[in-house]
Amino acid sequence: MNALLQWTTYVLIGYFVVLNGGYVFMSIITFWGVVRYRYVLDAYNPEEALASESLPSITLIAPTYNEESTCVASIRAFLNVDYPNFEVLVVNDGSTDATLERLRNTFKLQPTSRPPTSDLPTESIRQVYRSRTHPDLWVIDKENGGKADALNAGVNFCETSFFCAMDADTIVEREGLIRIVRPFLENTSTVAVGGIIRVANGCTIQSGRVQNVSMPQRLLSKLQVVEYLRAFFFGRLGWDTLGAMVIISGAFGMFRRETVVEVGGYETDSVTEDLELVLRMHRWLRERGEEYRVRFIPDPVAWTEVPSTLSGLGSQRDRWHRGMVDSMIRHQRMLLNPRYGRVGLLAYPFFYFLETFGVILEFLGYAWFVVALATGTLSAPIALAFFLVAFALGMALSLSAVAMEELSFHRYQKTSDLLQLLLLSILDNFGYRQLNAWWRIKGLWSYLRSKEEWGTIERTGFNTSNA
Repeated sequence: MNALLQWTTYVLIGYFVVLNGGYVFMSIITFWGVVRYRYVLDAYNPEEALASESLPSITLIAPTYNEESTCVASIRAFLNVDYPNFEVLVVNDGSTDATLERLRNTFKLQPTSRPPTSDLPTESIRQVYRSRTHPDLWVIDKENGGKADALNAGVNFCETSFFCAMDADTIVEREGLIRIVRPFLENTSTVAVGGIIRVANGCTIQSGRVQNVSMPQRLLSKLQVVEYLRAFFFGRLGWDTLGAMVIISGAFGMFRRETVVEVGGYETDSVTEDLELVLRMHRWLRERGEEYRVRFIPDPVAWTEVPSTLSGLGSQRDRWHRGMVDSMIRHQRMLLNPRYGRVGLLAYPFFYFLETFGVILEFLGYAWFVVALATGTLSAPIALAFFLVAFALGMALSLSAVAMEELSFHRYQKTSDLLQLLLLSILDNFGYRQLNAWWRIKGLWSYLRSKEEWGTIERTGFNTSNA
């Protein structure tokens, strides 16, 4: 029994060494990526780029379902983006509330015709509308089929070479499009670009723009600020620097439309259609021997409202992990397969073994540590080793993410906000990360039970005092 406990201890400690050690390595890579990006950004003048006649046209595709309280403000935000040639395609996915009616009245929508440019399978289209007050605003009204189905409908009616897939509650920064389109201009083989997503809770937003960046008031939302910084700096920019990006957030990502159509569009039976699409694009392009790039931009180009309740956040994380498990299993042909380059040999194994299924060891490790401490069966050296690899390294990573944000973009300019971020970088390792591990375990169990529900998150809206 003692030998079994000893080996269990070594396995759990080894998992945290590999997981957090991998993130330490990614933090070093990320630092170089930030330095390189800042050098490029200093030489990139958005105002000059906006005046260029060579900028490609872009379509913003925003699926919406039962969002009568927020749809008007969101669309006004989309229309306020600074870019010379873009249009907004809102896809009303069979809303049962007054979403469509509000859009029709506010933007003076009138029925019109618009021929599709592709034939990805979707639920039937009821009507196409165009705004009389904003000619670049179109609304596609269709039968309900889910977010992926709505995105496919938007792609079918997209007439531009590039499109941005967006959540209806996303706020794009004034120069967001001009920044995220840059990788496509620099390299014609680029097929997809993701941008960093920031937490909008607590920020002051007027006329669809973030006027003042501030920390949320609710602790749960504050913790997610640190989490997003860590996830996007180390989980996105690090992999971009290594040339192995596999995740583009569904809240804001730009794609080459032709490639998305060629791979078959979004999978309607996936609850994380964004991750599944990027993995499928990697497979499809690699198997055909085509040169391509999937990129990430660390600039804060989009802001989103995060869940402010435990039930809402738990539902979101359950769905996220359920979708990750599904996507990893669907494309596990890539696992450790040199045919798929750095994605197959580095990124995919990391997400497969450590992020997706390794959460079982992570949760067991936390539980084992608490029980062993309570029963006094844990020796001091082992306890110290576990604390260092499971907690101290986690704190160091969170602090590194905050430091990187402060040194590179400095969006939180209040001293009080910075102090909060530093304190939260320590506190989130004691309770919040363990809670996230539990939600991910539930997501894995939901997948095994073939749960397909999307889940609901209550939106409080921007500029609410309790967000």
